[in-house]
Parts: sequence; C-alpha cells; structure tokens
Amino acid sequence: MTQPNHAVVTRFAPSPTGYMHIGNLRTALYSYLIAKHAGGTFILRIEDTDRERLVEGATDVILSTMEMTGLSYDEGPSVGGEHGPYVQSERKEIYAKYAKELVDKGYAYYCFCSKERLEQLHEEDATGGYDRHCRNLSPEEIREKLDAGVPYVIRQKMPLDGTVVYQDAVFGEITCECKELQDQILMKADGYPTYNFAHVVDDHLMGVTHVVRGSEYITSTPKYALLYDAFGWERPVYVHLPLLMGKGEDGTVSKLSKRHGAVSFQDLVRDGYLPEAIINYIALLGWSPRGVMAEREFFTLSELTEAFTIEGVNKSPAVFDYEKLLWFNGEYIRKMPFDDFRRAVTPYLPENLPENLDIDLMLTLLQGRLSKLSEIGEKIQFFIELPAYDKELFFNKKNKVTSDNVTALVAGANDALLAVSDWTNDALFAACSAKAEELGVKSGALLWCARIAVSGMAITPGGATEIMCVIGRDETLRRMKHAMALCS
Repeated sequence: MTQPNHAVVTRFAPSPTGYMHIGNLRTALYSYLIAKHAGGTFILRIEDTDRERLVEGATDVILSTMEMTGLSYDEGPSVGGEHGPYVQSERKEIYAKYAKELVDKGYAYYCFCSKERLEQLHEEDATGGYDRHCRNLSPEEIREKLDAGVPYVIRQKMPLDGTVVYQDAVFGEITCECKELQDQILMKADGYPTYNFAHVVDDHLMGVTHVVRGSEYITSTPKYALLYDAFGWERPVYVHLPLLMGKGEDGTVSKLSKRHGAVSFQDLVRDGYLPEAIINYIALLGWSPRGVMAEREFFTLSELTEAFTIEGVNKSPAVFDYEKLLWFNGEYIRKMPFDDFRRAVTPYLPENLPENLDIDLMLTLLQGRLSKLSEIGEKIQFFIELPAYDKELFFNKKNKVTSDNVTALVAGANDALLAVSDWTNDALFAACSAKAEELGVKSGALLWCARIAVSGMAITPGGATEIMCVIGRDETLRRMKHAMALCS
C-alpha cells in the first residue's frame, strides 16, 4: 500500500518492565530522528497491558531517560496531546470495542479454552501452538457460554492458506505463508488487550505513519498487517532495525546481553558515560550518514536530525563495541566546557576531600585523561594520599638522574620550594629552574625528581609544579621531606 503525502508521525512505545535497554533506546532515537527529520510528530506511549511484568518505577525510568537524552516528544504522558491518554492501561475500554468489531466481521473469535487445556496442549506440542478448538463454535454455543459467564479470550482468525506480503523500508518485501501464523490472542481474560492487538489500534488512532522496531519483529508483522487489513485501515510504513550484537571475551559475537557488559542506559550513565556520547554512538549502530557527512563520527542531536534518513539504515547486525563507546565518551569529556565537566564529575568524587586540595585545578589536569567520569576516584588518589614508592623510581636515563645525584637533586628541589612564598605555578617553576642552574643541571632533571617526590608516580596528569599547586604548600613540603629520607 502506498503512503499518502502527509506529515510523518512516529512513536516510541516501551513497556515499563525494568531498565532502558540500549536496543530500546536506539529504537526511540531512530523513531525520533525519522519524525524530526521530516518535520513530523514524535509520540511517547507507555504499553503496560502486560500487568504481570510491570516493574514499579519503570515508567519514571523511561521518562527520565527521554529527558536526559534530549528525545523530547510532542505527545505523551507528561505533555498530553490530542490522542491521549498515552498509557495503555488508561485506554482499556477502547480495545474491547475494536475486538468486538473484528468478531462481528469474522476476523476474530471467542476462545473459551481453560488454562488447564492450554497447558495440556503445550505439553503435547512444545511449540505452544493453539489447535483452534474454538474457532468454529456455532453462534448458539458461543451465546450459551457467554451467558453462563465462562471466561474467554478473543483470538485473531488467521487465514489458513495464501500469503501475507508487506513492504519494509529497510529489508524490502517480506512474504509470509499464512499457514505459519498462529491464532494469536487479542484480548485476554482479564479484559486487557495483548501488545499484538493494542499497539495496532493505538497506532491507527494516533495517526502513526512509521512503525520503527527491532528486526526480531519481522516475522510478527504479517499478523499486524492482517489486522490493519481487517479493519480497512491503511498500513503504516514498517522500519525494522538490524539486530544489536555484543562481542564476548573470546571474540564470539551474539545478541547483546548482560554477559557482554552494561546493556542499559542507566547502567552506562552510572558508570560515567555521558548521555550525549551514548546517543551519538548508538546512532551509528545500524545507520551510516551519507553525502558530505559520510566520514563523520561526531554528531549533536540536531546534526543527527538533519543527517538522518531511513535509506542510511543497514540490514546487517551491528556490534556494540564497548571500547569504541569508551573512546567516544573520552572525546566528549575532553570537549566539555569546564563548568559542565565539573558539575558532571562531582557526584563521582570521594566524600570529604582534603581541604588543602585545589579541586578546580585538579579537575582541569584530569579532564583530558578520563574516558568515563567514574575513573575520577582512582585518578585523584595520589593527590589525596602519597602512594608508597621505591627510590629507584627517581632514576631516569633521559634526565640523567642516577643513584649518585638523586639525593642532591631532591634536596635542591626541597630548598628551592622552601624559599617560595608566592605558591603559584609560575613562581614554583621559576624557583626550581633557578636552583637547577645553581646546581649545574638541566631544569628537567630537578623537576623530574620533584614530580616523583610529590606524586610517587612516573606518569601523572600535569607537571611537578601543577601538582604542587593542587596539593598546597604544606603537603608538598611534607612529601619532599619523605623523599629526602627515602633517598638518603
């Protein structure tokens, strides 16, 4: 069926059953980008009809994720709109009417099979297929059971032969043999619709033109297409996204799961990944920019909106590479304005930091050395407490520091620092350089020894004098005294 020329409407319709999986977030992102690229409407709908799987607080997780990622929706639970309500459990009365319409048209039927009978069927046939026992009950039998109050579900009456064909915007024409389709349940005995039914009704009533979801739904979509046809409704454009895969420690690739690492947006954020970096990275998991942007990797959300087209969505599975995400995140951290970085990293700082520390200078030195915010605790340990180290750490061939001159160099650095009253980087550097000239050595040799003394580390963020400015005069001299004792 061809799509008329009207505004694009997409929706993201998660179930509140726990955390926000990266795959779900990618679906939300692509749905958002398809709508916004076309100047259309993006809807958020909460699909909570599976009452047994509901997790308390999960809806709040969905709403906060949308806010944190900048995926603002035009209609939804917190903003309203003309097609509300946007929580399926609040739309319960709507579905019964449409299910009854399908029964009246002969596209659905009442099924009175007991739970025990269905369990027996499952034991006999592990595929769990229904044997269509109630499909051809007479009107008299149906009326008798309804009047007697026998519990029932409503099932879709699938064609027994022929094929269902639909067009997918990514995978092309999809054909399914009708004999492969089960008579799925549309309305449950508790009066709630199944996902398979509710989302079709809601998408039609909300004017959704493009349905975006994972490719695992490709084989389910013929059932939905038949529902649209039964009602005489226009089918939407289906956009199935490639599978998300994860790479195991042994190099094998399989469907992304917890064994590969954090797979929820919340876990990644808690681990110190920036929402902007996550969004940028997952945009490239299954989509490739084209034209002048083909070689780019870094996009703001507005730039993604401008560049995104369905034609750029790939068929092949995409591998979630944690190392690549880590690199992305580090690049984002380095490019952050300092005030933004300080706000973002503060929750990851240890409590009760020593009062002598110049926190802003310390963070300035570390901003370019973090791949994720959670690394800050480990990175600042040497500022808080001098680690244990051996005398041999001072020895350095490049700077010509040996066992013969290390004691004099450390003592010289200490003397230079004792004379500094203006505890600034320039003053400290000038004092150390002057002392090196006095001793007849290069300033690099003396500063090397000073940096080892105040950090206890061969590789540090910042040089010796910058570290001294962070830890302050008293702590610097205390560490220098320790170094002199170690070298003597």
